[in-house]
Amino acid sequence: MRLPGRLSAAIDVLTEVETRKRPVSEALKSWGLANRFAGAGDRAAIGNLVYDALRRRASHAALMGEDTPRALILAVAVRDWDEDTVALNASFTADAHGPTPMTDEEIARVTGQLDDDTPGHILADIPEWLAPSLERAFGDNWIAEGQAMTGRPSLDLRVNTLKSQPERVLKSLARFTPRVTAIAPNGVTMQAGPGDARTPNVTTDEGYLKGWFEVQDQGSQIVAALAGAKPGEQVLDLCAGAGGKTLALAAAMANKGQIFAYDSDRNRLAPIYDRLKRNGARNVQTRAPAPGALDDLVGKMDRVLIDAPCTGTGTWRRRPDTKWKLTPELLATRTAEQSAILEEGARFLKPGGVLVYITCSILPEENDDRIAAFLAAHPEFSPLSPEALWQTAFGKELPEDLATAGSGIALTPRLTGTDGFYFNALSRSA
Repeated sequence: MRLPGRLSAAIDVLTEVETRKRPVSEALKSWGLANRFAGAGDRAAIGNLVYDALRRRASHAALMGEDTPRALILAVAVRDWDEDTVALNASFTADAHGPTPMTDEEIARVTGQLDDDTPGHILADIPEWLAPSLERAFGDNWIAEGQAMTGRPSLDLRVNTLKSQPERVLKSLARFTPRVTAIAPNGVTMQAGPGDARTPNVTTDEGYLKGWFEVQDQGSQIVAALAGAKPGEQVLDLCAGAGGKTLALAAAMANKGQIFAYDSDRNRLAPIYDRLKRNGARNVQTRAPAPGALDDLVGKMDRVLIDAPCTGTGTWRRRPDTKWKLTPELLATRTAEQSAILEEGARFLKPGGVLVYITCSILPEENDDRIAAFLAAHPEFSPLSPEALWQTAFGKELPEDLATAGSGIALTPRLTGTDGFYFNALSRSA
């Protein structure tokens, strides 16, 4: 497929997403099944167009004067992919599968600039109702934080030190020009390319099949390292999901001690079994959801990790469609769940144990606010120093901008080049 056909396909997919309220991944898969002539490169390019359109939906729509799929995709082609409007129109005319040529008004808009008085939420490419939350979290930098969320994410890997070392993984993936991550000590990263660049499929690599590495955002690796799990400890991963952080903890503990991996949803937990086997993680005991499944652990854990259910605002680069679906009602539901699970997790700690709270959110309602509410109800808990935790985990001082007002650590694409994550650790008095 040539570019005009790819643009038309992207418009069709985005129309499907908008009219039928389908997740982008489902709409792209459906299009690929219905158009089997399209190669892997075509499908990747179409996906890039759709995701780029959703990442900057507010600013592109403001510039184009409408948020139709056509307007958004044309804005991506010209403004994000640097296509020339004259050349594009010529290609549209020559290709029967391309969009209709751009009108003079569309060309004027797509090559123009936003007004100086453009509202901040449009510049930040976020829903208007979330602007006060981001401003409270990031102060004068809130627009820049939103804009950083509109970029493409890198592909990050965590080297599994139970089976391999970074040098070995770098050599195995040399064809993708990987490099070590800036913060996570055992991370490897591949930067996202521009335009129609494809993301490397590393899961077919021999190293992945042998358990040398796992796909895991550097931010997730950082918060797992900050959790501070030590060999010989008893650790409960209360929201283990597919096991990404469980595996990181197992490696940090060198397969010594015991990790109990639990999740209230069997479907989320299902992938963990194969991953544990591939990674050679032998100190993990999986607990499937059932009445009384964790009763024997109450008051016995050295460390409880809560990777809490959240809005996922920290993953907007990867799932930009969720940015525009988030509602105040959903946020309220998540904060209630987070408060409840903090209460639940505290039951399992022994005196002197550490409660670790993590979200992939950048909203203070889910982060500092939840910790403040928990501490107000539980005077037996006190925050651990984020500066000391960072020094212990990474051997360097905590960058000033990462500390939050409520004793937490915030990671963002702008600050750390990672997905958005929040971390806080609380110690229970002995």
